[in-house]
Amino acid sequence: MSSELVQGRDEHSYELIHDWGELPSRIKYGNCHGVCVDEAGYIYVHHTVHETSESRDTMVMFDPDGKFVKSWGPQFAGGAHGLHLNKEDGEEFFYFCDINREIVVKTTLDGEEIFTLGRPAQSDPYARTDENGENIPWKPTNLAVASNGDIYVGDGYGSSYVVQYSRTGEHLRTFGGSGNGSGDGPGQLKVPHGIIIDDRAGEERLLVADRSNNRLQYFTLDGRHHSFVGGVDLPCHFDKRGDDLLIPDLAARVTLMDRDNQVIAHYGEGPDDYRKRRVVSRDNFMPGKFVCPHGACFDHDGNIFVVEWVEIGRVTKMRKL
Repeated sequence: MSSELVQGRDEHSYELIHDWGELPSRIKYGNCHGVCVDEAGYIYVHHTVHETSESRDTMVMFDPDGKFVKSWGPQFAGGAHGLHLNKEDGEEFFYFCDINREIVVKTTLDGEEIFTLGRPAQSDPYARTDENGENIPWKPTNLAVASNGDIYVGDGYGSSYVVQYSRTGEHLRTFGGSGNGSGDGPGQLKVPHGIIIDDRAGEERLLVADRSNNRLQYFTLDGRHHSFVGGVDLPCHFDKRGDDLLIPDLAARVTLMDRDNQVIAHYGEGPDDYRKRRVVSRDNFMPGKFVCPHGACFDHDGNIFVVEWVEIGRVTKMRKL
């Protein structure tokens, strides 16, 4: 294996395998926004669909060896963004954020819809109108689910609030937002793009990828500011395994942190021309370098899957060594 594809050290060493997965010719990736692994070990990639793709399916399922299993979800074409897999009473469910239709959708693993959440009209910030009678924007990007079933939705591309619902979709509270100033104070958010329930410290706290503030921010489960964490570069989302926290940084790298949120390593650090490189052909992508990591997750063996915000899509497996 080439040296540029092997990165990290000791138990945090990985081999980067770009363009993982045997994608059928009828499917062409658009921007790859989400990735997750179910209890059985199957890998799911959620993408926006390329304009030249014969199939409009946004959800692609692979076995652990990278063999294509099936695809579905044409209703998310163009809007596929947040993807969360949650186990509830012994059964696994998907939660999706669709940034075009501006909704959150819960489904079974086969895509059967259970419920949909639209604009949070019960929430005071979203119920108000400005002097022109316009509502503030709402465009959910990712979500997390606490152990009690409460759902936390990050309005990353809308108005930078986090909206908390009960497990049945009842609005509980809204917090965050950018305020009237710079939007970088404690409890304020600018593009809460990713979100996770972090219990590594022994209690559940809400961790937000506060992307345009270029930081991570912890909240209590009732929406109070707790603390900040640095060491990231346009953080997009999270996954965790044991004491390790995985963060895809949009600015061309993947970050791994320990239990104390100290950086273990940055992987695949690419050049700072990622916004130009993400729209060009694949031969402009460099071995061992990421372009725009947008989603990442661990599998059951500790391998990492990374999906990227590039127009032609890309999935990279970081094989644990």
